[in-house]
Amino acid sequence: MPDDLYDRYQRAARAHSAHRAECTHCTDTAHCPDGARLYGAFERLQDAYLSVLRRRSGR
Repeated sequence: MPDDLYDRYQRAARAHSAHRAECTHCTDTAHCPDGARLYGAFERLQDAYLSVLRRRSGR
């Protein structure tokens, strides 16, 4: 599961970055509706992946 989670997290990061590069409405602190959805997906997957790593390391 962690490898699949990592892959999904990385895909979400790439999707958000690609959107951010093209969207004239998104900034570092504000997102258009599509940007907010993409960033939210990235954020949730990143948090989940980091939680797995913390559990593995005993933190």
